[in-house]
Amino acid sequence: MFSRGCIIRLYVSAGAGDIRIFYFAGIDEKVLAADSLNPLHAGKETMINEEYISMLGKKSVIRELSEYATARAKEIGAENVYDFSLGNPSVPTPQSFDDTIIDLVKTMDSVSLHGYSPSNGLPEAKQQVADSLNRRFDMDYTANHIFPTSGAAGAIAHALRAVVRPGETVLVFAPYFPEYNPYITFTGAKIRVVPANFRDFQVNFDVLDEYLTSDVAAILINSPNNPSGAVYSEETLQRLFDVCRAKEKEYGHSIFIISDEPYREISFDGKKVPYTAKFYDNTLTCYSFSKSLSIPGERIGYVAVNPRCEKADRLVPVMAQISRGIGHNCPSSLICRAMGKCVDITSDLSVYETNMNLLYDTFVRLGFTVVRPGGTFYIFPKALEEDANAFCRKALKYDLVFVPGDSFGGPGYFRVAYCLDTDKVKRSLPVIEKFVRSEYPA
Repeated sequence: MFSRGCIIRLYVSAGAGDIRIFYFAGIDEKVLAADSLNPLHAGKETMINEEYISMLGKKSVIRELSEYATARAKEIGAENVYDFSLGNPSVPTPQSFDDTIIDLVKTMDSVSLHGYSPSNGLPEAKQQVADSLNRRFDMDYTANHIFPTSGAAGAIAHALRAVVRPGETVLVFAPYFPEYNPYITFTGAKIRVVPANFRDFQVNFDVLDEYLTSDVAAILINSPNNPSGAVYSEETLQRLFDVCRAKEKEYGHSIFIISDEPYREISFDGKKVPYTAKFYDNTLTCYSFSKSLSIPGERIGYVAVNPRCEKADRLVPVMAQISRGIGHNCPSSLICRAMGKCVDITSDLSVYETNMNLLYDTFVRLGFTVVRPGGTFYIFPKALEEDANAFCRKALKYDLVFVPGDSFGGPGYFRVAYCLDTDKVKRSLPVIEKFVRSEYPA
């Protein structure tokens, strides 16, 4: 924990062939002076949540690198910086989505269109989501099983609080999205990370039993996976859920699966992504349209409660009550209506497979150990030295911005987010080769 007034600063110095990263910690005298001059603070300790203060010095590595890439682009031109840091969709939103927004604005009464939506969500949009899931995955959702949220993050926030109590444990499988840490710990629950299976990034069943103890209330899974691009096979899911069912009987309580699926529509080699809820009753599916429709800034998604889930009919009303405590209060009425009308369409996502093939083939040719992604727009190769942070710092000298895998639970690996124009990916390939040949000569 950092004391009151403690600050952390990161300075990145980029020169000709030279990258230096400096960290400084110290007391911010201006902060303390401002506090002492405020009559409301006189003689009192300023009451700011220390947990959040401690996070100020722990900014996302991904965001830090993205900010560095943005600053570097201003110096040398964006076309000369190969920023593989941030998972921001790079393909256009479907025209039909834009047209739907325009049509709603033109044809609907503005008071109805822009008014508050119900706490449980707009019934017609919820029904449209349920109908789509039923058609695509042979499920039997109703509108009462769907809870609209502000993206997948909002969905996970509600799902966790609905089925996990403070003090209980949530399992995640490495490699995993680093933001799962605050998502889980700020509910009062504990996160436990199952070490990665680096052979193929499927579940590490060799150690699962020792991690799946009686205090585990839920398992948060992510397939297709950020950062590895792995898609859990039906065999993996069946085996995982057989273990969960056995543990439920042994421990005498339910174990919920919270399935984070924002990349569900991005799969490669003609394969379909198995729908988790088909295999396990106690599943809460968390989805976002950020990737499928290329609308991350609109913050729209949902939780789908498996109709066979324990207390299925109670969970959506419970999530509406959770919203009261975390200030969620329903996503935009306009975007919810558009979501319902466009639930079965996607952007042209084929560019991600094109980019994946270009990078995968290049990494293999250059001697990297790398598992071929089954989906998403990420690839997770093993670095060419033990310290992936050192590897990524060396890459910065060539204006290649990669993210070291430590925060993902994959030390020694690095993430490449290839949601870029294919032309830029192609131009990056000789730069990657130059970097490897120069820094790691055979």
